[in-house]
Amino acid sequence: MGNVLSSEAREGWSRRQFLNRAITGGVIGLGMPALGGIASQAAERWAMRLSGSTISFTALSIEQACERLAALGFEAVDVWSAYANCPHLDDVQHRLKAEGFKALLARLGLKLNSFSVYVGGYPRYAELLGQCGGGVAITGSAPPCDPKELTARMRAFFEQLKPQIELAEKHQSYLAIENHGHALLDSLDSFKAFVDVNKSPRVGIALAPYHLQARKASVEEAIAIAGEQLFYFYAWQLAPGLGQLPGHGPTDFTPWLAALAKIRYRGYVNPFLHHEPPPDETAKALARSIAYLKECHAKL
Repeated sequence: MGNVLSSEAREGWSRRQFLNRAITGGVIGLGMPALGGIASQAAERWAMRLSGSTISFTALSIEQACERLAALGFEAVDVWSAYANCPHLDDVQHRLKAEGFKALLARLGLKLNSFSVYVGGYPRYAELLGQCGGGVAITGSAPPCDPKELTARMRAFFEQLKPQIELAEKHQSYLAIENHGHALLDSLDSFKAFVDVNKSPRVGIALAPYHLQARKASVEEAIAIAGEQLFYFYAWQLAPGLGQLPGHGPTDFTPWLAALAKIRYRGYVNPFLHHEPPPDETAKALARSIAYLKECHAKL
């Protein structure tokens, strides 16, 4: 698969939409077999794809960060703007440009997964993302609200998002909104409001289990609610330090991967932590996370 929502991915999503509609819309009555078994088989065939974030190597240049991620065996890369002073996306924009960055990825055998644009915002990087072949832009939602106002506030959020949706359409890209503590997209109810209000195929959810665990919400249920609107998955748990990474903290990631398989998630699984240690220690920790995730995946 190329970018997260490449033509292959879109084709896969179309198949999933067909299965979903078949189950609920009576296609079985047209002579098709019961689809429960087909859905199970599709889940069993789910292939886990891994991407890594350049912010894991903030102390290194964008070239060195990508080299580290490629050496670890990641298939794709998530490039960060200036959150926590990460220099990478701005360096791509101002020095490498799209052609230089694409050449770097080609040399290393990496695909572009996403731009994380919490600092700067998507419009600032929209053209660059399109020039790089398109992908997912990850950003936050809006301030929290009273639960009674949730649906109305979510509608207002999507209304305000329209100019960015138009940009995403223009540049063949997608917007993934991350759930975060003390934000509009935070609770399971807010996930439900999001998927109900969202009518754009260009907008989806970037699911951060860390924040769901902080509010004692079910990650598996959040994955199920997001369904085909799940564009990005952080393999990230609520724990201190390196414990945030898969295989380091206490969380068993197997049920999370099983939930992703059940919805036939088409994006990448992205091992993640904030406030990373020095590069060599981070690389060693990520190698352990990759091995652990593959072990979990093998159990499905």
